[in-house]
Amino acid sequence: MIARTPRIMIVAIALLMALMPAGVHAQDVPGIEICTVEKTMERRTSCLQSNVDFLQKTITKLTTDHQQKIDAGNRQIEALKNAVIGLQKLIGELQAAQNKVAEDAKKTAAPAAKDPAPAAKDAPKEGTK
Repeated sequence: MIARTPRIMIVAIALLMALMPAGVHAQDVPGIEICTVEKTMERRTSCLQSNVDFLQKTITKLTTDHQQKIDAGNRQIEALKNAVIGLQKLIGELQAAQNKVAEDAKKTAAPAAKDPAPAAKDAPKEGTK
């Protein structure tokens, strides 16, 4: 079994090499090129135009990417503003409820303070009987 493994690898490599084209050509990868190495004026002009086109495409792509990020940030800011407004309303309602409870407590505390005093007056009278 071990002897077959190298044979299989050799066959696989041979098949891969057969499937690959004989002359692999370099692809033109977009990017900034050094145009000073070109000898003819037409090639330099073409090279510079290629650089300009690449830079314009890059700027356009970055502009759209950043605009999308800005729009997403603006949407998030609006959502946060709405959340703050909702929380402010809730705080207002809670403060109003707290003030109402405090007023009710004052109203119930004031008569309770008056009731024990008459009961204290009644207590000595009952003790003398």
